[in-house]
Formats: sequence, C-alpha cells, structure tokens
Amino acid sequence: MKNTEKNIQTAEEALREALNKMPEHHHDTHHHAQEMDSTRIPLAGHDQKPMDHGHDHPIKEDHAQHHPMKEEHGTGHHEHHAMTDHMDSHEGHRGHHEMMIQDFKKRFWVVLVVSIPIILLSNMFQMLLDYHLVFPGSKFLLFALSTLVFFYGGLPFLKGAVSEAKTKKPAMMMLISLAIIAAYLYSTLTTFFIAGSEFYFELSTLILIMLLGHWIEMRSQMGASKALEELMKLMPDVAHKVDEHGAILDVSIKELLRGDRIMVKSGEKVPTDAKVIDGFSAVNESMLTGESVPVEKSPGMQIIGGSLNGNGVLIAEVERLGEETYLAQVIKTVQEAQAQKSKSQGLAEKAAGWLFYIAVFSGGLTFLYWMINGNTPLAMERMVTVLVIACPHALGLAVPLVNTVSTSIAARKGLLIRNRTQFEEARKIRRIVFDKTGTLTMGEFGITDTVPQEGVQAEELLQIAGSLESLSDHPIAQGVVRDVKAKGIALKIASNYENLTGAGLKADLEGETYYILSPGEMARRNIAYDVAGFEQLSSQGKTVVFVTKEEELLGMLAVADLIRDTSKEVIAQLKKMGIESIMMTGDHQKVADYVGRELGLSKVYAQVLPEEKSKHLQELQKDFQKVAMVGDGINDAPALATADLGIAIGAGTDVAMETADVILVDSDPRDVLNLIKLSKATYRKTIENLIWAAGYNILAIPLAAGVLAHQGVVITPAIGAAVMSVSTIICAVNARLLKIA
Repeated sequence: MKNTEKNIQTAEEALREALNKMPEHHHDTHHHAQEMDSTRIPLAGHDQKPMDHGHDHPIKEDHAQHHPMKEEHGTGHHEHHAMTDHMDSHEGHRGHHEMMIQDFKKRFWVVLVVSIPIILLSNMFQMLLDYHLVFPGSKFLLFALSTLVFFYGGLPFLKGAVSEAKTKKPAMMMLISLAIIAAYLYSTLTTFFIAGSEFYFELSTLILIMLLGHWIEMRSQMGASKALEELMKLMPDVAHKVDEHGAILDVSIKELLRGDRIMVKSGEKVPTDAKVIDGFSAVNESMLTGESVPVEKSPGMQIIGGSLNGNGVLIAEVERLGEETYLAQVIKTVQEAQAQKSKSQGLAEKAAGWLFYIAVFSGGLTFLYWMINGNTPLAMERMVTVLVIACPHALGLAVPLVNTVSTSIAARKGLLIRNRTQFEEARKIRRIVFDKTGTLTMGEFGITDTVPQEGVQAEELLQIAGSLESLSDHPIAQGVVRDVKAKGIALKIASNYENLTGAGLKADLEGETYYILSPGEMARRNIAYDVAGFEQLSSQGKTVVFVTKEEELLGMLAVADLIRDTSKEVIAQLKKMGIESIMMTGDHQKVADYVGRELGLSKVYAQVLPEEKSKHLQELQKDFQKVAMVGDGINDAPALATADLGIAIGAGTDVAMETADVILVDSDPRDVLNLIKLSKATYRKTIENLIWAAGYNILAIPLAAGVLAHQGVVITPAIGAAVMSVSTIICAVNARLLKIA
C-alpha cells in the first residue's frame, strides 16, 4: 500500500467535513429561453419547488454531489492574473525552446557552407575521389575554416559540457566536447608541429551531423508537447458580458468576476467555466474531455471555458476564473505529471550517467591499444569515434519523451494523471473495485419494466404515469418523465395534484382521477396485483410502483438506477485481461446482487459506509495483489488513498482531487479500460526505447573501438556521429508513435 494510516485518517476527516458542509439538494425549474436581440436580452428567472414523494426506494448512500465553491467577487482579477502568469511562464519556456531550435538550424547551415571547402581540401576526400587540390597556404586555410567550425558550430556542445561539469553530471555534451577537442587539438598539432594525418574532415562532418541531429531531435521533443500548447490556445480573450440592464458589453476576460452573466453566441468559444441560465445548444468539448459527440446544454448545466458552442445562444453565469477553471487545472495537472520522474526514468538517468564513464574508459583503452600497436593517427581516430558514438543522450531521452507523449494523450482523452509512478504501476493491477452509483450505473432512475394489465396498452400506461409524475421533483419521478418523453409519448396536462406522503401521489387527467401508489398503499387499499411478478422485479433491487384509475389497476412500472450500456463490455474486457472486477456500494444487498449478476462481477459488497471501504480494500490487498479503486472524489476519498491506484471518476470540471492518482473527467467506465491500456502501452514504449538505447551502445562502442578493424569493418567519426544522432531521433519518433490500442 502506498499510503500510511495517517493519510487515510486525514482523508476520512476531510470526507466527514465535506459531508457536513453539503447543502440539501433541490431541483430547479427553469423558464424556457426567450427571444433575444443583438443588444438587449431578458434575464431569466428561477423558481425552486422542493417536493416530497411517496415512493419506496433503496437509499443510495454512495452517490456524490459536487457543489462549486463560492468565493467573493473581488478574487476574480487576482485569479485570472495568476492563470495568465502561469500560461506566460509556459509560453516563455516554449519561446526559449523555439529560439534554441532556430539557433541550431542557423549554426547547421553556416557550418554546412564552411564545411564544403574543408571537405574539398581534406586529404581523405581527395584520396576517396582521386584528385589533387593543394596550393600554397592551403593547409592554413583548412586550419582557419576548421577553427571557425570548431568554435562556432561546436559552441553549444562546449557550453553544454561546462554546464554538465558544474552540476557534476557528465553526459552527452561532455562526450561530444571531448571528441571534438581531441580531434581539433590533434589536427592543429599535425598542421604546425608534428607529422601525421589531420582530422579536419572528421571534425567538420562530426559537428555538422551533431547540429543536424540536435535540430531534428529538438523539433521532435517540441512536437511531443504540442497537445498542451493547443490546450492553452483554446481560451478566448474577449467575453460578451450582460449587465444588470440586459445590455451586452464586450470585455476582456480579465475583467470578468464570479457571478457575472455572459452571452456565448453560436460558433464561439466559451470564455470561462460557467452555468447555463438561459438558452439551449450543443457544445463541442472534444479538445477538453475527449468526448467526441457535442454535449447538449440547457439551463442548470455547466459549460467549460475553451469549449466550442454550437448553433444555439447561451446565457451563463460565471462560476470559475483563472487558476480555478477546468482548463487551467488540466494544464497544471499535465505539467506536473510531465515533470514527475517515474521509477524507469530514474533508472535510465543513472544508466546514462554510468555510460559516460564507460565511454571515457573505453575511449582511453582504445587509444592505448592502437598506440601500442604503433598507429597514432588510427588510435586518435578510434578514440574520437568511441567518444562520439556512445550515446547517453538516447538513454536519457528514452523515458521522458514517452512520459510527455502519454500524459498529453491521456489529457486529450479526459484522463488526468496526477501521480506518474502510480500510473506506471497501473499495468500491474489485478483487481479493480468499482463504486456502483454513477460509475457502473447511470446514477439516475429510469424505467426498466412496463407491465400493463390486460386491455391496457403499454403506451397508454406510460403516458398516464409520465403525466402524473411531471408535477413532481422526486428523482424517480424525473426518471419516469425523461424515459416517457424519450419514447416520443406526449404528456397530458394534469390538475389537482396531491402528494400522498409515504403512499404516492394522485392527480386528475381529463376529468378522471389517477394514482401512482407504493406496494404498501396497494395493500392498505386492498387492490389486487400480480404478487409473483412484483416479487420478481423487487428481488432485482428495482423500485416497483402501481398506476391506478381510482381503484382500478392499470399496470405497474419498475424503475431502477440504470446500468450503463458500456459497463458489461468493460467488465468482460477486464476479465480477458486477467483483472478481477469487484463492486462496493452503500445500496441494499439485493440491488448490489442484481447489478453484480447483470455485469458478471466476481464479488459485491453492499451497504458499505464510505469510511468502511478502505478496510475492505486492505483485506483485498493482503494477498499482495495490486488493487485499484474507482469512485468519486468525495465519498470515496479514504478508499482512493488506500488503493494502490486511486481513480476518481466523473470529476466533470472539478479536477482538484487530492487523494486520486488519476482523474477521469467523464463517468464512462470505458475510460478505466483506456487507462489500463495506456499504462501498458506506455510501459511497452519505454522498454522499446530503453532496449534500443542500451542495445545500440552495447553494439556500437566495440565496433567504434575497432574490434573488427582487421576484418575491414571500420566506423569513422563522421559515421559514428550520424549513427548516434539517428539513435536519438529513433527514440523520439518511437515515443510519438504511442497510442491507446
């Protein structure tokens, strides 16, 4: 287990405090959007009508309600500036990266031009193409041009070597610097003082290829974090503010305050997180949550800053600004995850550090061997090649690049990684414990069974039930009405509505009195019904209600917290992957058993209090199996802290959940599957890169040293530089090929 008892107790205390502060839940009714002109709009009104209802139904103890925090208006400007500073900081980092790319590009082209005469004047190239180009002072011209290449083209590597020396972490820059310094000094000596072959050709081509390799590599690295840059561009600069008189003013987002009303026109980006108070539209949130289908928005629903409005016009009230917005939290979470070092990254960095010493030792040994054999130029060439071809950079980049790409992919899919190490360990998960309500089920009631009496049409029964329930705010009533409307059945106007406390309700339709009654009230009124059918439905954890016309039974309806269409598919897929699926819920045993049977769960825990979930998780961890917990971020805080991997699901725009290792924006259980798949794919790419980087060095260093020189296999310093650069680029490209299978 990754957390201590103290952490669990702290999470439990936070849970109790959150539950104590929760206000009672009321359902708002909203007036429909009115006609709006371009300069003035009517402000929508709101009514609240808390209602009681007489249905008997299971208590859902594991259902979480999220309430946006309320703060003073005066904090708005501060929050936005904080967000702006945060984004400016990232833009500054990006600008620095772009400047470095341009610098390498410029140095490459200058060195390329200067290298042409160096190559033409070099002895090696003349021998290769069988021509003779020597004139008075040619060797001094060759020296002068090579000096320019060394100091101008080699400067980034020499500076990098100084930085590595200061931090006492020698790596690639120091190896390259040692190689080019050795080649330059030896060539200078042969030009002015001693007899021997100069290495000006090798020096210039080596620096040229290194500049090209770094230019390409940095472009690849920048592409890996492009998704984060795209997120930052989503937020518009201007908002249409609606003042107290209904006039529309175009203002900077920096001027918005919490509670302000804004208009979002058709085709515009939403300026900040807000709650719709008037209007209807479909909003595209694909870049933010990974939800490919536009989401229908109506009064009372939240809209996310940066999302794209569809054809409708929305009036919304500002809820979050600056660093509190969903987009800001996503960016912060992604940046923190990318900055974290996983276990494999730490191991790779240590290996890269050791590789420097291995390369220096191998280079020195190579030089001594060929010197003893009486070939000083070859000894120098072999040593330079060994220093150049050893590549700790590929090893050092192998893991960070994969991490950057996987974090960006996850964010685009609505999977926000908060703990890099635990995400990496997700591939080892063997048990997943799901909360029921809102995770495996929809978290809202719907009609599961319609049982009309003989002579009564199912559509007629649904029309009567929907018409009566339309006057109630009870969750069961709302579920019935929603399902009836979804079937295209028109509702009738009910009158003389009366709530029968603990028994049901009654109302008049077209002069006739109808009732919706509980089983207990049916017994009290001595109205006969199909007891066997009722008990069968009831045993499945469904709430059964009866529709009557006076004392005449018209039929019965069964309602329940609907199981998600995708849940069964996810459980089956997890089973194929060797992962056991378990459910914990505060609901009744019969409800839990029914859901468990329907989904094929291996085990269910019912009537579990939030603070008891962590104890059950500890029991499941006793046989050393890795256990993940999927639940909401409030009720399940202690359980998320206890699990080996805590997954908060259905966070919506609230992604600041301290106890979760990974946050899933949507309530779709398929995201749990995607998370496991991404963890496995990330690990696979990491291993591929590490094998390539390590394997390349194991093979390349001996070849560079000349172990096969007598067989005619010789790697020149220039070829060594090319191979080293290619190895790094391969790691970068391979990382960018990462995707969820």
